[in-house]
Amino acid sequence: MLLTKNKSNRYTSFLRERYRAIVGYTGLICAIAGLVILSPLLALFFYPEELSLAWAFAIPGIALVIIGLILWRSLTPKRNVSLSLQEGAIIVVLTWLLAIIVGTFPFITLEGLNFTQAMFESTSGWTTTGLSVVDVEQASKLILLYRSNIELAGGAGLAIITLSAIAGPIGAGLTSAEGRSEQLAPNVRRSAKLVLGIYSGYCVVGIIALVIAGMGWFDAINHAFAALSTGGFSTRSDSIGYWDSPRVEAVTIVLMLLGTLNFVTGYFLIRGKFKAVVRNGEVRLQAVIIPLCILIILFGVGIGLYPTLGKSIRVAIFEVITALSTTGFSTVGYSDWNSLGWTIMIILMLIGGGTGATAGGIKQFRIYALYRALVWEIKSMLLPDNAVTEADYWQGDRRKFLSDNQIKTIALFVFLYLILFTVGVIITAAYGYSLPESLFEYASTLSTVGLSIGVTSPDAPTGLLWTQIIGMFLGRLEFFTIFIGLIRLCQDVFPVVFGKK
Repeated sequence: MLLTKNKSNRYTSFLRERYRAIVGYTGLICAIAGLVILSPLLALFFYPEELSLAWAFAIPGIALVIIGLILWRSLTPKRNVSLSLQEGAIIVVLTWLLAIIVGTFPFITLEGLNFTQAMFESTSGWTTTGLSVVDVEQASKLILLYRSNIELAGGAGLAIITLSAIAGPIGAGLTSAEGRSEQLAPNVRRSAKLVLGIYSGYCVVGIIALVIAGMGWFDAINHAFAALSTGGFSTRSDSIGYWDSPRVEAVTIVLMLLGTLNFVTGYFLIRGKFKAVVRNGEVRLQAVIIPLCILIILFGVGIGLYPTLGKSIRVAIFEVITALSTTGFSTVGYSDWNSLGWTIMIILMLIGGGTGATAGGIKQFRIYALYRALVWEIKSMLLPDNAVTEADYWQGDRRKFLSDNQIKTIALFVFLYLILFTVGVIITAAYGYSLPESLFEYASTLSTVGLSIGVTSPDAPTGLLWTQIIGMFLGRLEFFTIFIGLIRLCQDVFPVVFGKK
């Protein structure tokens, strides 16, 4: 009995130490999220007439920074503590939830949204979805910039931003929980710095390119942030269609492709290692899917619907890229599209962007891996029984092989993704929307795309908005690590219920 009690006390002491570290690191990331909330105030140098709105950002931002720093300084262990994947998932879930909840304050106070609507807008921003219930034509400059800034931070990932600023062995658990297990360098902190360096470089070039293409500086900043984060918030109700400019569309397409490109692949592209880029499975998949879907949209939808061939080509190219990259910008509405067009868009949104990028969806690597596994399975059936083969793929400049366990994990993820998609579609349809509308809107929600055919609106049912909030949150973060983290948290907090005592 005494041995059991001592063992229990040691375990309790161990848990206390671990959760001090977890809460301490959560505080640090929350402090950084607070700085993001404060960031629109920099625009007051250019828009002093909106000074009276500053308090709506200052109160939540400063509060989150102060509380976060107190937790970090008082609870983080003096010696380095390595975090497991489960513990990293707990930190990621807690920080994202706190950032989203605190991030509702400006929307409630300045836009007059109720809590559900504000939660929807905040979740859509931080998860880089881009669905919106805000009237952008009436919103202030600070609110518009705030929406773009939280998309930019959400695209980079709060964990990546944090790891670029601090040293220590906490990185693997955090980055994996945010869906970024691939690193640009052996050192996690250096890898995070490289990611932020590439991301920042994209932003600067993107802003300048959009200004040259014909946008004003304010619009260019917002749209560059939204394009590279594959977020899709716009300063105009007609999105990119407001400009009706081939040059603006061309620049935006490039930015969306850069945003959906795996940062590892982008790093090799910048360094001129084109062979490694061409070998990449995601790039090869895009090289097939994008031209094929453009042709289908062009001949199946565009020609006959738009006045000129040039307009039809522009629409086909832009809408395919915005759907596959999960950005959510648009140049046209979809209400007059036929079922073929809607089907292609739904498939593209579900596939999504690159693994380790800012995009959502199932992710192109998983689709490519399943394709390689299928080809390998067919080949193995045709080979002699004693032949040994393995499905392979290229990651950067290294050739890797797909293990049975990796294929199983990918297949289970896709299966779970489709289950959640089906549940979301059923709930949406239960509110009276047609099946095509429900499929389109929830594909856009779960894949964090942001395209809408009118289902998402300020007067949408509360239950539907919460269904979308949950879908956006799950779609942004990795399912397995988040579920494991939540289960671990519940086991530690309620050990008797989970049979741990």
